[in-house]
Formats: sequence, C-alpha cells, structure tokens
Amino acid sequence: MTTLEACRDVDQHEPLAPLRHLFDLPEGVIYLDGNSLGPLPKATAARVADVVQREWGQGLIRSWNDAGWIDLPQRLGDQFAPWIGAKPGEVVFTDTTSVNLYKVLSAAIRLSQQEFSDPAPRTKVISERSNFPTDLYIAESLCKQHNLELVLIEPEELPACLTTDVAVLLLSHVNYRTGHMHDMTQVTRDAHAQGVLTVWDLAHAAGAVPVDLNAANADYAVGCSYKYLNGGPGAPAFVWVHARHTDKFWQPLSGWFGHAEQFAFNSDYQPAPGIRRYMCGTQPMIALSALQCGLDIFSEAEKYGGMTALRRKSIALTDLFIELVETRCAGYGLGLATPRDIFARGSQVCLTRDDGAGVDGQGSGAYAIVQALIARGVIGDFRKGDGGKGPHKDILRFGFTPLYTRFEDVWNAVEHLRQVLESGEWQKPEFNRINAVT
Repeated sequence: MTTLEACRDVDQHEPLAPLRHLFDLPEGVIYLDGNSLGPLPKATAARVADVVQREWGQGLIRSWNDAGWIDLPQRLGDQFAPWIGAKPGEVVFTDTTSVNLYKVLSAAIRLSQQEFSDPAPRTKVISERSNFPTDLYIAESLCKQHNLELVLIEPEELPACLTTDVAVLLLSHVNYRTGHMHDMTQVTRDAHAQGVLTVWDLAHAAGAVPVDLNAANADYAVGCSYKYLNGGPGAPAFVWVHARHTDKFWQPLSGWFGHAEQFAFNSDYQPAPGIRRYMCGTQPMIALSALQCGLDIFSEAEKYGGMTALRRKSIALTDLFIELVETRCAGYGLGLATPRDIFARGSQVCLTRDDGAGVDGQGSGAYAIVQALIARGVIGDFRKGDGGKGPHKDILRFGFTPLYTRFEDVWNAVEHLRQVLESGEWQKPEFNRINAVT
C-alpha cells in the first residue's frame, strides 16, 4: 500500500468496511482520536431520544421495571464480557474508571493484607511512572490511607520489582502515552509467583486489542467505555473481578445498588453476591442506554470476524502509518515512541519530535503540529511530556480504530502531516496557543 490508490483498493475489499457506516462521521474529517473519545454511533441519538421521551417521559418510574432499567448495568456487562475474556455475571458497567479503580484497588489491598499470611508485611503498590495520571492519583490516595508506599517504575524494571514486599501491581494493559502493550498473561504469572495481586486498567485496550482476563488469571480489571467502545463522553465504565475474589470483601463504596436486597431497605449493609456488589448508587440510565448503541456495534462486528478481524486490521493500519511517516516525513525530527513489535503494540501510534521548538521557544513543537493537523481536519491529540527521554517526551498521538478507520485515511493523514512539517505552518501563533483540553 505505497500509493493512495492501493489504499483505496484495500478499503474496498476490507471485510470490516460495512461497520464504518454505523457511525456518524463528519464529512471531510479524518478521525484518529477514537482512543480518547469514540465517535457517535448513528443509532445513539434515536435511542437516547426514546429513553427520554418514551421510557422516562411516558413510563416514568415504571420504566425501572417495564423498560428493564434495573438490570441494564449487568446486561451490558454480559453483552461485552466475551470481548475481554470474561464470563456472564463477571462484568458490570457502573460509575467512572477512577471510581471503579478505587473500589478494586481498595479490595485488592485489603485482600493482600488480610488473607495472605506472609512472614513480612507487604508494604508496596507498584505502577509505571508513565501510567495514566488518574490511576496514580487513586493509588496514591489509597496508599496514604493504608500506610503503603507507591513505587513508580519504568517498564523494563518490572521483573526485578516484583518482590515479596509488594501487595498489588497496578498496570494499564496498553500505555496511554506510548501504545506499549504488556503481555498480561506473563506479567500476571510473574506477579502471582511472588504473591502479588494484579489490577489491570483496560481503558486503552478493551475493544481495541485481544484481552482474555480469565485465561490470564488476572485478579481485577477496570476500563472506560467512551474510547473504543463509543459510549459517549463520560459514559459509565466497567469493572471485572475474578470469581475467586468477588465475594471475599466489601468494596469500600457500599451503596444501595450493591446491596443484596436493595428494596428491603435494611439499615445495615449486606453486599450482593457476585459483581453486583461493585455497584454503588443509582445508575445513569440515559448514559447506559447510549452506551448500549456502542456495544451493539461490537455485537455486529462478530459477523465480520470479531476481535480476530479487528486486531488484524489494527496491525495493518498502524504498520502502514509507521511506514508512511518514516518514508514520507523523514528529516523533520519525528521519532517513534510506539513499539514496532506487533505483540507489544496497542491500536495507536505515538510520535515524538526532537528538533525545532514552538514559536515561544519552549517545547518540541509537537502540540502546534497537532493543532495544525486538526485545523486541516486530521484529528489526533497531544500528550505533554516531562522533558525526559523515551515515553516521557512530548507525544503526538494517533489512534486507529478498525471499526471505522480506512487505509485511505492513513495515507491522507500522513500526507497532511508531511505538508504541515514541510510548510512550517505549525509555527503560526494560533497553533501555539494552549487550549484547556489538549
């Protein structure tokens, strides 16, 4: 696929091509930011209108029963469970990723402290320095509550850091900055060999790469639904707990939706059996109904080869983008932060920028380049670095969602990038003004 015509030819014969028509994609836009916010499914607007006008407007409170609101979080969990290697009854969509992480990390810490009888106490929680910040903030908060030490490491340091004084290992399956993907099975095996529990954040993995939580023997997992699952901004997240742990401890936010007899209205809390206990307060029915439209697309994708087909196309899209950037944008200081190894790569490609600076004399110009691309209708995003090397540099980030991204889009995106770099238009003042959301 070294020409635009070749890319178009591949698109015409691509088995997943019909799925693109299920999305409301703006004309003239190349959307490479589905790893941050998925686009709108065409079915969502009508579904939300129906929930508001009919189920809420006409059904009123009866819709908790008549429209099946009461068990929608579990039904959506069961619908999506096979895509992350979970069984029916093991997944529930509820709350946000941060809140769900607080629940499972708290449960994991408590389990480590109370169930495992070790000669020496487990005093550490391990995570990557470049993990998504909210994960680190939640971990920091819980470590302070439990008098533990949060230890931040580089990925290559992980094997040596799995020692018998570690309680929990908290990792993102796919790193949000670099697109690096851990071998979940091997990492979990190594952690368990030292008695360490694992908590996996699947925000940049679920729906994008193969995940099999039970086969990996993982302990806990959370993930958002507004990225690859196309549930909409702020859509409810999901939580999974391995069956061996589910009923052992209360999660810390013991609300009425997690009660064993919710409408008995008892004054004391009795946790529901199974994954239901990981719910807390009243569930957001409008948001959950919108999310269902995104999950329905995954059900449709099963007809076209499911995750096997999605992963095959994801690898081809990211391979093509890397090849075209390195051949057509050579000489402009771009580096590759994402692994070339397809077994260690998620569904995104992250670039660094080594020469040239923004017009204010600061940074790498990466932010301004992304803004210039967005002005041309090529939407990726920027993640600020801390001035360090490798994963800590400024990042130009591009997501490739096989459900709707075409090979033609990849070719055209790189051509726009080449023109932005060659012309120097990214140096214009309007592209160097920092927005609130980058």
